[in-house]
Amino acid sequence: MTPRPNFLVFITDQHRADHLGCYGNPIVRTPHIDALAAQGTRFDRFYVASPVCMANRATLMTGRMPSLHGVRHNGIALSRDATTFVDLLRAGGYRTALIGKSHLQNMGHDGPGRKRWAAGRGDLDPPAALRDASIRSRAGAAYDNEWTPYWEENPGHTVSLPFYGFDHVRLCTFHGDQVGADYARWLEARHPDSDRLRGREHAIPDGRYGAPQAWRTRVPESLYPTSYIADEAAGFLSGLDQGSGDAPFFLACSFPDPHHPYTPPGKYWDMYDPDRIVLPASFWNRDSTPLVSSVHRDTAQGRYSREGYIPFGVTEREAREIIALTYGMISMIDDAVGRIMAALRESGQDRNTVVLFTSDHGDWMGDHGLMLKGPLHYQGLIRVPFIWRDPAADRPPHAVDQGMAGTVDIGRTVLGRAGINPYNGMQGIDLLAPSRPAGRTMVVESEQVMHKFDQGRSFRVRSLLDPRYRLSVSDIDEIGELYDLDEDPAETTNLWTSAPHQAVKARLLERLCREQIRLGDDAPLPTALA
Repeated sequence: MTPRPNFLVFITDQHRADHLGCYGNPIVRTPHIDALAAQGTRFDRFYVASPVCMANRATLMTGRMPSLHGVRHNGIALSRDATTFVDLLRAGGYRTALIGKSHLQNMGHDGPGRKRWAAGRGDLDPPAALRDASIRSRAGAAYDNEWTPYWEENPGHTVSLPFYGFDHVRLCTFHGDQVGADYARWLEARHPDSDRLRGREHAIPDGRYGAPQAWRTRVPESLYPTSYIADEAAGFLSGLDQGSGDAPFFLACSFPDPHHPYTPPGKYWDMYDPDRIVLPASFWNRDSTPLVSSVHRDTAQGRYSREGYIPFGVTEREAREIIALTYGMISMIDDAVGRIMAALRESGQDRNTVVLFTSDHGDWMGDHGLMLKGPLHYQGLIRVPFIWRDPAADRPPHAVDQGMAGTVDIGRTVLGRAGINPYNGMQGIDLLAPSRPAGRTMVVESEQVMHKFDQGRSFRVRSLLDPRYRLSVSDIDEIGELYDLDEDPAETTNLWTSAPHQAVKARLLERLCREQIRLGDDAPLPTALA
């Protein structure tokens, strides 16, 4: 009998597809990730379910859309009652491990009471236990596993296991040289007073760079979070034969980079020359929609700090610096992937291990002069890498899959390869099944709450993608987008009001309506006829 495969999953944070050599980038050097693509299948049209961290990571784990699993935007934890595909692997006898960033729960910032409910006519607010639609609120000790203040204030605080199906967890919270949780304790053990290595206030001066959220960290390469993840993963792989018998493993290595702040250490800091960076084709297209215009207007007026999580506009020089530093972080991740793959080979498990590479979402990274993420579903933000390298696969090298696929499919595909049936309510498909739905489209969901883009209220956006078009519609009347990705890959010409394209728009709107119906929930299962 063929042994059940192991799985090694690499996840990066805020990493667009075209920031890899194997996806056509001529500048960034990613030979180890490119090798995975050369040995496996690279999915060219792979889309997130939501363009923000927590929502799409919850989709990855559950195989369900954000509107169903409930993590509609950052700040909402994935319910501990949610079934994950890792739960099924664990139940099926897999050893399950997560090393790095999880972000299935809140890491810090504002408290959970910040989000207010709609006011009624009365004078009496609901009690705390009844303020939400579910009495089982996503708060309390079960949801404090990633809360950075608890890690800092309680030396004994650790992740409660099993954690969404993972039996072994080494946690990283936040990004750049600001990472906390297990990593912070590891760093402190190797460098007492390690806080003096981290942050802008302790950075190495470098007058060549002036971009927002960019500083030359004093953390050495060997102690940076990316290296920590590589070390811990190598240690996990080297210990596989200790008391675990023949049980297969599922190991997720989740890097906090290349998410901002932009702090590549050591040689990675100036590995790439900003003057040689090629800006996105849409960089100077800054008034294509009201939302794009609002970001540039806010930036020009200094309305928001550019040192946080609110989207901002950049100058040409700032964009070149940020992209160059991002490439440095990506190349460091690539070197870590090489180290972990070497450890996999040394363990003797490489010929029975399926390797995956993906990201939680992308970044505008200069598209339309913007940085970060939000409800503007440009390709740089919603299209992410997905590589599947299976030693047992009967596919030619350098295979490219042009079918429509997305994060929602990962869990079901892994379960299918492991020989485990999915649970009720999974919405993705098995990308390795003998046949896939013809004419498939993908849906991307956004709920904009924290930053309202001058709209005066929270709003929602839904996008539909087929192989040629991207249509986006909002519950705010003036927000509508339609792009012909064949003719306009940079998405600079919005066809929403174009007379010759009204039939296309109508067809796609109808398809979006039908997809929203199809994506309704099949869970829970009925327990009787009535």
